[in-house]
Formats: sequence, structure tokens, C-alpha cells
Amino acid sequence: MSCTIVNLSRCAYYYQPKSADDSMIISLLKSITDKHLRWGFPKCFHRIRKLGYKWNHKRVYRVYCQLKLNIRSKRNKRLPQRYPEPLSVPSRLGNVG
Repeated sequence: MSCTIVNLSRCAYYYQPKSADDSMIISLLKSITDKHLRWGFPKCFHRIRKLGYKWNHKRVYRVYCQLKLNIRSKRNKRLPQRYPEPLSVPSRLGNVG
């Protein structure tokens, strides 16, 4: 009755917000991305689900972005430097080698 006087629903009165502690998600994402550098979000999320955690994908993605893991790290694939050898000149015409 007091809720109706204040114009507040009973659901809002008894509402207890869930804790926003993401430390468990952070530690799990860091351990997964340390082992598997090339994995993106979907693979990491499926691994988390396979481990038995039931977090929402939006929550996990928010933490994933906070850790700056969504930025693609482009690795340079360098070729070793080549040192050209001088061409051999044949001593006579028609001679090879």
C-alpha cells in the first residue's frame, strides 16, 4: 500500500542490482588471449562457454573491448633481405657456366 502512495511499483522497491564485478571475465579473457593470440571474440566466447560460464555475450564483448582486444593487431610478415650475386660472364661465345 505504501508503494501505491509513493507511486512506485513493488518490483522497483524490491529490486537488487547485480554486482558489476567483471574481474573474473577479465582474468579469463586475458588467459585465453595469452595462449591464443590470433583468436577473435567469437572463438574466445565459445571457449568461455565450453568452460561452463554462462555470461551474456554482450557483457563479455563489453569487457573484451575495454581490454582493447577488439583492435586487430597486424603482424608484419617480413621476407629476409636478399643479396643479389653478380651475374657470371662466359669466357667465350656459346659457353655456358
